[in-house]
Amino acid sequence: MIAVELSGTGKCYDRRWAVRDVSLNLAAGERLALLGHNGAGKTTLMKLILGLIRPDQGHIRIFGEIPGQGTRTGKTAIGFLPENVSFHDAMTGHETLRFYARLKRRPVRECNTLLERVGLADAAGRRVATYSKGMRQRLGLAQALLGNPRLLLLDEPTTGLDPALRQSFYDILGDLAGQGTAVLLSSHLLTELEERTDRAAVMHQGRLLAIGSLAELRHQVGLAVEFHLTLADGAAANVTDRFSGFSPRPAGDNRLGLSCRPEDKMTVLRGIGALGTAIRDVELVEPGLNAVYGALTGGPMTVMVAP
Repeated sequence: MIAVELSGTGKCYDRRWAVRDVSLNLAAGERLALLGHNGAGKTTLMKLILGLIRPDQGHIRIFGEIPGQGTRTGKTAIGFLPENVSFHDAMTGHETLRFYARLKRRPVRECNTLLERVGLADAAGRRVATYSKGMRQRLGLAQALLGNPRLLLLDEPTTGLDPALRQSFYDILGDLAGQGTAVLLSSHLLTELEERTDRAAVMHQGRLLAIGSLAELRHQVGLAVEFHLTLADGAAANVTDRFSGFSPRPAGDNRLGLSCRPEDKMTVLRGIGALGTAIRDVELVEPGLNAVYGALTGGPMTVMVAP
């Protein structure tokens, strides 16, 4: 089932296109990372999907319905966590979640389960004013998860979370995707997305530059694959000569670096295997999401690693 369908979608403000001619599909059970510099159009795209604004170009369908014009069931099937979470400071965590549960017409018993799931059970009776930024972010995630949404939109969701809580957060997303929830996730922390999302969509100046799995994006940009070889004593000259076409370069004592095109990776691996005991160890380093993003947009993400 297709959860989100965008076809030639665009939004214009004062003759400036914030989003232009974007086409993509998000399937049920899929986790799609939405990447781009500030101002690339990511938040505008999420607002379009939520039905908070309407497109000036193309169309959008959420579970086959136009956003903001579908049934109440369709609207409550969407969970959203904005980048900047804001709650009433005088309310407790539990009172806040009960408020959102009533808005979504969900049973109050869900609140305790979700507060425990996001690690706020012990702080549920405290006022939100006493919460840290990370705790507010977890409370925001809990409200987004009310009702087991079929579509989850998350804008910079791990801001303020420590490494253990980020891991717990992605575990929750994995469970939801396994149950069929479609997840659209916007983040600047590219390194933590590589193994935790199924595809990535790269936005730049309002346009969709590329979309696909990391392997597909690597192939599209054609970045070099790196090999780091540890050699037996006296083998450097022979190995260097054998791989003369793959930019051999010294990398320390008895170590050699090689570079090749993605389509030549197996050729290099077979050549390494044929050298037998001349090779003591080999490390294969393929371009990560950071490198792919930089190649597509012409520059690195502002924030590239998790703190």
